[in-house]
Amino acid sequence: MASSRLSTPRISLRGRHAPPTLLSSRRCIVSLPLNVSSKVSLLRKQRPCGVGVCVPRAATEVVEDAVADIVGDQSEKSGVLRVGVICGGPSAERGISLNSARSVLDHIQGDDLHVSCYYIDSNLNAFAISSAQVYSNTPADFDFKLESLAQGFRSLSDFAVHLAASVDIVFPVIHGRFGEDGGIQELLEKFNIPFVGTRSSECRVAFDKYDASLELSSQGFVTVPSFPLKGSELDRSGLSEWFAKNQLDPVSGKVVVKPTRAGSSIGVTVAYGITDSLSKANEIISEGIDDKVIVEVFLEGGSEFTAIILDVGSGFDCQPVVLLPTEVELQTHGVVDASEKDAIFNYRRKYLPTQQVAYHTPPRFPMDVIDSIRKGASLLFQRFGLRDFARIDGWFLPSSACTFSSLENKFGRTESGAVLFTDINLISGMEQTSFLFQQASKVGFSHSNILRTIIQRACLRFPGLASFTSVSSPKPRRSISQHAEPFTKRQGVPKKAFVIFGGDTSERQVSLMSGTNVWLNLQASDDLEVTPCLLAPSSDCSSNISSDDKETDVSLKTVWSLPYSLVLRHTTEEVLAACIEAIEPARAALTSHLRKQVMNELMEGLGKQSWFTGFDISDEPPMKFALEQWVKLAKEVQATVFIAVHGGIGEDGTLQSLLEAAGVPHTGPGVMASKTCMDKVATSLALNNLSNFGVLTINKDVRRKDDLLNMSILDIWNDVTSKLQCKTLCIKPARDGCSTGVARLCCSGDLAVYVKALEDCLLRIPPNSLSKAHGVIEMPNPPPEMLIFEPFIETDEIIISSKSTNETAHRLLWEGRSRWVEITVGVIGTRGSMRSLTPSITVKESGDILSLEEKFQGGTGINLTPPPSLIISNEALLRCKQRIELIANTLQLEGFSRIDAFVNADSGEILIIEVNTVPGMTPSTVLIHQALEEQPPMYPHRFFRTLLDLASDRSI
Repeated sequence: MASSRLSTPRISLRGRHAPPTLLSSRRCIVSLPLNVSSKVSLLRKQRPCGVGVCVPRAATEVVEDAVADIVGDQSEKSGVLRVGVICGGPSAERGISLNSARSVLDHIQGDDLHVSCYYIDSNLNAFAISSAQVYSNTPADFDFKLESLAQGFRSLSDFAVHLAASVDIVFPVIHGRFGEDGGIQELLEKFNIPFVGTRSSECRVAFDKYDASLELSSQGFVTVPSFPLKGSELDRSGLSEWFAKNQLDPVSGKVVVKPTRAGSSIGVTVAYGITDSLSKANEIISEGIDDKVIVEVFLEGGSEFTAIILDVGSGFDCQPVVLLPTEVELQTHGVVDASEKDAIFNYRRKYLPTQQVAYHTPPRFPMDVIDSIRKGASLLFQRFGLRDFARIDGWFLPSSACTFSSLENKFGRTESGAVLFTDINLISGMEQTSFLFQQASKVGFSHSNILRTIIQRACLRFPGLASFTSVSSPKPRRSISQHAEPFTKRQGVPKKAFVIFGGDTSERQVSLMSGTNVWLNLQASDDLEVTPCLLAPSSDCSSNISSDDKETDVSLKTVWSLPYSLVLRHTTEEVLAACIEAIEPARAALTSHLRKQVMNELMEGLGKQSWFTGFDISDEPPMKFALEQWVKLAKEVQATVFIAVHGGIGEDGTLQSLLEAAGVPHTGPGVMASKTCMDKVATSLALNNLSNFGVLTINKDVRRKDDLLNMSILDIWNDVTSKLQCKTLCIKPARDGCSTGVARLCCSGDLAVYVKALEDCLLRIPPNSLSKAHGVIEMPNPPPEMLIFEPFIETDEIIISSKSTNETAHRLLWEGRSRWVEITVGVIGTRGSMRSLTPSITVKESGDILSLEEKFQGGTGINLTPPPSLIISNEALLRCKQRIELIANTLQLEGFSRIDAFVNADSGEILIIEVNTVPGMTPSTVLIHQALEEQPPMYPHRFFRTLLDLASDRSI
């Protein structure tokens, strides 16, 4: 997926941390009356009035959409359960909350269940938002657009009054503060609003890690020795006594320092000795993460685990069942940054695709330990008064590593060692590959089934919701491994679709994210039978062998047809390891035994409920094929292949050639167009003749990696800058089609740092290693053989400011001296008739080049779709789209692709950067934003189905 952009405007987010009085002062905030018709009338009158910002559609139109989402056609939807999903919140985990909200919306919305979406900002202002807005990629994106695309409330009390009238039950998906500390729960309880999850009083005790530890100890559980630090006057003497009591060296004793009330991963760090512990604690407090910190003994030799608990009781009867726990294995590969040498399951390792962590479900622990985890978590769930579902984290400490005294009478002591519970998560993360879905799928639940089961369980506590406990469960899902016989067309037989992802390129982890998202969205179509497939990474994927060389021998490629549960991982290497583990006889037998045990326990409770129609994920092993065999299978079952393999054989025409030779339809462009677009130089040459039509190309200089390693850095710098006639360069892989390895070079010293990273096969270049400030630069692994130098195109700084003339709205400030702005735009359609979607400008928060995380994870960045008229006029935007379509049709693109370019804000002229024939399809991809700008909006289910149908309908 050639998504490595040349550059992007430098951005300042002035005023993002303005005082609450400024950010909470909003003109478009009203207290919504209870009458539905009055709501619509009032919302139409109170239109938002963002200053200096061109919103995608008329404010009235957007707000009416929000009202339609909020209110629904209630008079026509009797018997439909109305669920209010609340996301956001003030904690640093707001981005994860948005991912969770997207998952919930994607998987529970249906004819029998209507979802309304709400957002709480960092200052605890509440907003009603349209479901389309949930697909905004970041909290900053949300906050920037609130004035123009959301309906605010004067107070949380007014918000609660609205909820009481508009929804039947609330599903909070706010992680951390206000979501798990009892804040939102107390508000809902005050207004007698039914909600999913634990009550406020119990949340307060369970959320505070230190209070929960004291409660665990009093309840007879083994706990990790800990010490609390609070406020600006940190207790050094008390901490010194605690170090001595636990036989820790005061200078080098290894401990974990973490906030007590900030979720399970934000701010968690390792410290050495008393002074370092106090310093790390002060950082957490000064950064505003929490004003109370806990210091814990570092459990050397221990293994971390996490377990999901599902309550299957009726009414107020608690009947917790612990699903199959997951072992968290921390790993190191190659050269590790000094800052990451400590083995700890932090925020980055938990939520971003990294090879530094792997999961094993069930754990590779002795059976008595697994039993102890499940029994202990169930007991803890009951004693803490938890409800509906939760996630509990802990450690298994083998006997050889267990140095704690007085454990004989404590729960958690086993012959094999000690089980310690450390964190209680009241609202577990619900992003697509979260522990909730990983563990649920192992015991027969799809995403939709587990979420609906949780909601239905909550409804049982409220007599007024009894009429809704007949919401249907999903139909059992099938996999291609059950239906490998030749396909014959007949009435009612579903169409087959294979979604393939993975490969060997440096963007294989993004490919997994894309493929998982496509697969889950396509499953919403009742007439489709969708099989996820892994193009296995080579066994030497992390070696120094060039990715170019590895991609050439197609006969050595293998594809794994995956069962549901094995897809839900963070890395392709982890998926492959899980496949191999799943077919190992002893491991398969253990998993099968535990699966049956848990399912029997679940059915003891769920079997009594009329709304539960059973499990919908079968227990199947993965199946391994040679690539040619897999293509033959696709032909036999008449499957359409959805290609989500970024770079390598997925984007250079190789996979397309194999499929077309066999007569198998596939998404995206054909062989020749794929080959051309994969080679950035060839792309420029193919478009050279369009200069008279306003399509320009960027000069390039291609160099071999070996030449860079063996020649004088200064000579290379002088030669390249002379040829390209520029002082600042952009370097990127020539054929990897990736977002990694893209850097701005301002001097020969920067080039020396980059070349050294290639030579040492670094996984990443640390922040600010180059002369100009930048974030982490993810490096290709293994390094590419060919690299491209281009002039770094300077564009004017775009500033997002919350200070405006009326101090109520965010504002765009753009000097516009160079008149060039970077855009990205999707194209869709048939060959010769490609149509441009609405272009986007992605405003970033730091540096000059979007990082891998900014593009695909939804952690930072503000997406402007369409570009505001303040920057590009409607006339220039129209000419821009016409030229994008000219580029697409000249390159003979078809299906869908993404084009990155610079556009002249006045003329609409295009300066082409690159064309991506397999663009990113992650939940926060800009293509989703552009599809939602279509009329009518194309939500992800429909968007990906449209792309599949374009492939199925075209002739090979």
